[in-house]
Amino acid sequence: MSDAVAAHPGYGTKSYRAYVLGVLLVVYTFNFIDRILIGIVGEDLKHDLGVSDFQLGLLGGPAFAILYTLLGIPIARYAERGNRITIVSIGAAVWSLMTALCGFANSFLQLVLARIGVGIGEAACIPPSHSAISDYFPTERRATALSIFALGIPIGTMMAAVGGGWLVQNFDWRSAFWLLGAPGLVAALILKLTVREPPRVAAASKAPSFGETFKVLASKPSFWHVAFAGALMSFVGYANAQFLVSFTVRNYGLSIAEASYAFGAIAGFAVAIGTFLGGFLGDRLSARHPRVLAWLPALGIAVCVPAYGLAFMQQSFGAAFAILMVAPIFHYLYLGPMFAVTQGVAEPRTRATAAALLLLIVNLIGYGLGPPTIGALADYFANQSLAAEGLALAACRTAEAPAACGPAQALGIKYALVWGLVVMVWAGVHFLIAGRTLQRDRVG
Repeated sequence: MSDAVAAHPGYGTKSYRAYVLGVLLVVYTFNFIDRILIGIVGEDLKHDLGVSDFQLGLLGGPAFAILYTLLGIPIARYAERGNRITIVSIGAAVWSLMTALCGFANSFLQLVLARIGVGIGEAACIPPSHSAISDYFPTERRATALSIFALGIPIGTMMAAVGGGWLVQNFDWRSAFWLLGAPGLVAALILKLTVREPPRVAAASKAPSFGETFKVLASKPSFWHVAFAGALMSFVGYANAQFLVSFTVRNYGLSIAEASYAFGAIAGFAVAIGTFLGGFLGDRLSARHPRVLAWLPALGIAVCVPAYGLAFMQQSFGAAFAILMVAPIFHYLYLGPMFAVTQGVAEPRTRATAAALLLLIVNLIGYGLGPPTIGALADYFANQSLAAEGLALAACRTAEAPAACGPAQALGIKYALVWGLVVMVWAGVHFLIAGRTLQRDRVG
């Protein structure tokens, strides 16, 4: 690898790079609004369509995640040689339209089909965006730039929570999909019309085949350990995003709007700070601590696991909310380093493919298994509680649900969220192992 590539100076002026990153951030924000919204309106939707927690988990997980992850690979392969900005723009238009269509669903099956459409569109977002950002920004600012881009996660989650909660309270869950989905079409148009496709680093070389790319990445243990660790972190993150509003409504008696506003504050403050700090500290400390991108996420896990457990077991909403305003800061320290490691171990003409492989692992495990597993556990624990009363969870979906249903379902989601934290400890082990080979695996 030449020194020119290893020390890539970036493309365009600082102000234009900032504008490009800002537009991509806006697009990614709508990406997360549209994928998270199903969890915000879940309680209202659950009662309207008569679905279970497990079915809510399927809507928030596999219905979206399967094609989202599988299509990421062929889209990324095209992005290695095609116009990445055009790819993201088309994807944004598709997922925005399909989100709006969710509001017209009259059955669980119709919602599944619309969510599949959202996943198809969103598959075109992250791999081309990461590849373009890596060509726009200097090497030494890559983790920070990718962390700023990743702020679309907390900002989008906050906007979905606040906007979706308000719309559910004042209108209904269908209006939330219509009014929060459609504006993404405008963002897609602005991206296409105002952002240039950057020249590629080592543009004269031919993009390696998928087999060649996979062979190179297969020889880099740090990539696989970080990817698997990120998948386990996402397992908890996506499950929390799907069920935290329901947990708050059931356990503390808040309205859907109040619980959504609280969730929005957590995402807008704690998740955003953690997401930015992970990349910022990684860039600033890497010169003195070459393994910081591996041990910083592990340190965050050591703090956030007991903090989450303590929060979920609180009897008062105020105490739980206070702890939940801190725990995600440490949880999301992993996000920027995970993306930076992936881009750092990949050759320039394979970065979109590397990002897609990362997302394939992260989302099949995290998105595909997290929400439905926690939903199934919630149903299980609720059934266990109801069995002591001689009841079953099916009785809670009738018009005249027994009084024991409320406490049982509150207990079910609480225990499910607590048990889900076990996988974060597993993730910490993989981050620590990744540190052993990180320096050797880096390109340049």
